[in-house]
Amino acid sequence: MEVLMSFFANIDWSEIWLATGDTMTMLFGSLFFTVLLGLPLGVLLFLCSPRQLFEQKGLYALLSLSVNILRSLPFIILLIVMIPFTVLITGTSLGVAGAIPPLVVGATPFFARLVETALREVDRGIIEATQSMGASTRQIITHALLPEARPGIFAAITVTAITLVSYTAMAGVVGAGGLGDLAIRFGYQRFQTDVMVVTVVLLLILVQILQTVGDKLVVHFSRK
Repeated sequence: MEVLMSFFANIDWSEIWLATGDTMTMLFGSLFFTVLLGLPLGVLLFLCSPRQLFEQKGLYALLSLSVNILRSLPFIILLIVMIPFTVLITGTSLGVAGAIPPLVVGATPFFARLVETALREVDRGIIEATQSMGASTRQIITHALLPEARPGIFAAITVTAITLVSYTAMAGVVGAGGLGDLAIRFGYQRFQTDVMVVTVVLLLILVQILQTVGDKLVVHFSRK
């Protein structure tokens, strides 16, 4: 026990729990806006793609290019590039508030692609049957596409949430707070291995919880 206590000698548990709270705030705050923006973007990508309801090759190519560019940009670079914009809308580039805008911009294109993929897996016969009953476009989306794609959408939310966990850790490089910031400032820069171990374990636990909850939601909404 004494050996264990001596190994964790540098741990300030109050600071650990504060950092955990910051990570959770960044995660769920950015996830909310990512879903809010990424879901309609994914639906639009699907509807405008070839052989779909509103096939618009030009618009689809433009949207697809924009999504691919943002997806391919390394998140650490996006954090730095977005500093002026982040300061403009939040008043700061530091802390939780300064991390959420780049987290949303980094994750939204990723989530939109996953939504588009989930919608492509919907049986086309269901869409055609809904159209034959005289349903409007809005009704097709809300009563056919989205309900049938729910398992895939929940899987997409789960994958995006886990990706955001890693993004929040990277955001610690620019002083965003959270477990990533703690790991960098104390675990890496001050060579406090115990702090690094605790932060990594907490991040792993968070990822496992997210994956478990996501899997249960996918199974619950799946008809197969």
